[in-house]
Amino acid sequence: MPASLNRYVFQMQTQDENILVWLPSPMGDAILCTPALRAIRQHFKSSQISFFANDVVRKVLSGSDFNNGWLEQGKSNPFVTAKMLKRYNFTHAILFKNSFASALAVFLAGIPSRIGYAREGRGIMLTDKLHPAKQQDGQFMPLSMIDYYLIIASWLGCNITDRSLELSVDIQDKQNLQKKLPEVTETEGPIVVIVPGGAFGPSKCWPCNRFAQTADYLIGNYNATVIVSVSPEPAEKRIAKQICDSSRQQIVNLAAKPLTLGELKALFSMADLVITNDTGPRHIAIALNRKVISLFGPNNPVWTDTGYENEIQIVGNAPCAPCHKPECEKSEHLCMEAITVEMVCEEAKKLLVNKQENLSL
Repeated sequence: MPASLNRYVFQMQTQDENILVWLPSPMGDAILCTPALRAIRQHFKSSQISFFANDVVRKVLSGSDFNNGWLEQGKSNPFVTAKMLKRYNFTHAILFKNSFASALAVFLAGIPSRIGYAREGRGIMLTDKLHPAKQQDGQFMPLSMIDYYLIIASWLGCNITDRSLELSVDIQDKQNLQKKLPEVTETEGPIVVIVPGGAFGPSKCWPCNRFAQTADYLIGNYNATVIVSVSPEPAEKRIAKQICDSSRQQIVNLAAKPLTLGELKALFSMADLVITNDTGPRHIAIALNRKVISLFGPNNPVWTDTGYENEIQIVGNAPCAPCHKPECEKSEHLCMEAITVEMVCEEAKKLLVNKQENLSL
């Protein structure tokens, strides 16, 4: 263990600290960060821990007991952010966000101890630097983001044996959901949520007609209530409409019945199965211990692997995959096209078998 690490751990273990934790911006990454956040909270029980994040991240993590308070990320100007942070007299800044601007802001704020990954040219502004492993070609070594964040927690002396994701659901959000979406309480069959979008880009998206055919199968064979969950973005609303229009059965379209993020967590907590592209809501489902089928194409599943036992991953094999590109540059979307409706329905049968057996008792 490096000498600087020994000093850092000793300092944070022997006095009450005022700790700033700067969270990653994408919702999915923030959820993948929860094992590290839990480890930090358990290790620094007597310290004041404040989270700094955007509004979406704050809402998805709300209800957790990982922190004492929130600072909401507003303007991205690091000089403005530094001025705001300086008022709180933080003793330590833990940067889960990888940006240059985040390191610059905590440096300018004069926070004495600043830990994070030395990437994006920001190492000079950190007092404690971690270096992500690289391959011979200079690219970062594929590593689950859970472990990527847990390495920071380990550096701080935390116990990192628990890799499970964790989210909380507010009882009021459950009650609001039942009023907005009575279908979830009136159904006799399984509740299946499908997530056909993806903020990363269209390359991660399974074809709409295949989602529709899968929904038809689940409704026809299991009397399932199928709900399409999309973001408010116009492109995702169009995806939801296309799926509903293509289906022969009645599908609940959340684009027409928007939910708050808290209510969406409540919905996922009630789902018997979630079928999703590799996108943020996938991690909500896993964090809430749902059964999940995740569809992978352009991205390497290693980056977001959770080891969750109730997830089945279907990877669309193609010569060009993984390309990690937000838009497919081929004439055919080979990776996602390689995933057939039959593949998904076969895996859904395995995950829904217990639900069907219970209904027949």
